Amino acid sequence: MSDGEEERGTGMVDQFLEEIDRTVFLFGALLTVGVIAAFFISPTTVENGISSLNDSMLGAFNWALLLIVFLIVVFLLFLIVGPWGSIRLGDESPEYSFLSFFAMLYSAGFAAGVVFWGPTEALFYYDSPSPLFNVQSGSAEAMTIAVQQTLFHWALPQLAVFTIMGIAIGYFAYNYESVPLRVSSALTPIIGAENLDGPVAKVVDILAVFATIGGVATSLGFIGSQFVTGLDYQWGISIGNVGILLVVTMMTLLFTTSMVLGVDKGIRRLSNFNMILFVVLMIGTFIVGPTLFLILLGTQALGGMVSDFVSMSLFTGAGAFGAGNQEATEWMNAWTVFYWAWALSWSPFAGLFIARISKGRTVREVAFTGIVATSAATIPWFTFVGGTSVWAQHNGVADFSAVIAGDAGAEVSGFILFETFPLGSVFMLAFMILVTTFFVTSADSSTLAVSMMTTGGKARPSTINRIFWGVVLGLTAAILMILGGTGSANTLQQAAIITGTPFAFVCFLAMLSLIKDFGSEYGRVLLQDETVLVGSSAQTEAESSPAGPGGPVESDDD
Repeated sequence: MSDGEEERGTGMVDQFLEEIDRTVFLFGALLTVGVIAAFFISPTTVENGISSLNDSMLGAFNWALLLIVFLIVVFLLFLIVGPWGSIRLGDESPEYSFLSFFAMLYSAGFAAGVVFWGPTEALFYYDSPSPLFNVQSGSAEAMTIAVQQTLFHWALPQLAVFTIMGIAIGYFAYNYESVPLRVSSALTPIIGAENLDGPVAKVVDILAVFATIGGVATSLGFIGSQFVTGLDYQWGISIGNVGILLVVTMMTLLFTTSMVLGVDKGIRRLSNFNMILFVVLMIGTFIVGPTLFLILLGTQALGGMVSDFVSMSLFTGAGAFGAGNQEATEWMNAWTVFYWAWALSWSPFAGLFIARISKGRTVREVAFTGIVATSAATIPWFTFVGGTSVWAQHNGVADFSAVIAGDAGAEVSGFILFETFPLGSVFMLAFMILVTTFFVTSADSSTLAVSMMTTGGKARPSTINRIFWGVVLGLTAAILMILGGTGSANTLQQAAIITGTPFAFVCFLAMLSLIKDFGSEYGRVLLQDETVLVGSSAQTEAESSPAGPGGPVESDDD
């Protein structure tokens, strides 16, 4: 090694050591690396521990996730139409065009999950409709309810938790002095700007690191399994655990390379490519599939989702308590609560990334892009791709019975569907490319976010820091995939619920922080500023009595 190379290497290490927040980095790294080490020592212990924690989380907090996510959606809709929407994040012009901003927000949020579940999810609801609706399994009515339930899960609530964190982090970081760009900054009014380096803030940031690694590794596990399945289904290439490690390693190299290139050269360009391929595949499915049926189905499903939104959001089945329906609660836990927890596990990194690219935009614009513009892209995808799958199953055009029965993984559905299309191999190849590149944009933005979290909010962390977290993320994903293949098909879902549940409360506090600050700085909306909520008015009766007619009469006598 030459003197120049040695000096550059030493400089990179010095930069890494100088920039890190040692408490957050060490605890976050020890927590995640500890899980990885435990897996290599005793995989069964790790699997049993994940399952036990999952059961505890669901039993205690499933209702809280439903209620908190619903309230966040309502608040964001209010920000879009209310007076607080005009508040700006910082005082500079936006760094990116609106289309690039939208593409990055969508790709870094949950687009990989949208592609993965697009051909699959409605099939499960077609076979087992939500207990909220009195619909017979496999019936014509079940087709509409299946797509309606899918739209509900993907149209508004999931991105709402990303958006609320993005607005909260961005607002306090860009509008307050000396507030860093990190997850704990979302709680500035509650913990105090002077305490952002205190123990509460450190705990929030450590949880954010752990939740991000768990949530994104869950997604990488889903995407990796879909890629492996595609190789086996289409070309008969069967690979074992070593193959899984190789696939995950390849994906890790891809997103790490994109991440090192930076937001502008890496994430922005790849996000724009993703959206183009996404639209092409969606329109292709619409044209090749039952076009008129999809228009009618989508119209009715969208109407049902809007009219039933509140009841679908807060449906619990009441569990085993009293006359509650235990099966209904189990259905809700397996689907709605899992999706909310998965989104919540992504909320620290997605919120931090949204804040990173939202500087200069108004609260209204970020809220609108986060839940309305993204829904406008998601609704047609699930209607066209998911609706075509349900139609094909109902009419015997394709056979998804193995997927529905659980004999084949959910990742097979896309290949079964596109096999029935003209030029099916082209659709399958585009599908595999899309799901992979969407994940790459999600993974590189999440790794960048974790690096920012562990440096106290530095916008451009060192290369060593980013590569370290990329490797940790890849290893965690490989472990979850291997555990899923050893007999626990729900390991990925359980991991998402465990890491996401604590952040339901962080997101709720972030929303309260915004309400508290917006109300004090820009005026209350529901109550007048001088309203006394508890107790009597500070003014005495004599002081508040008006002079003149109806008030005390002054005497002219001495």
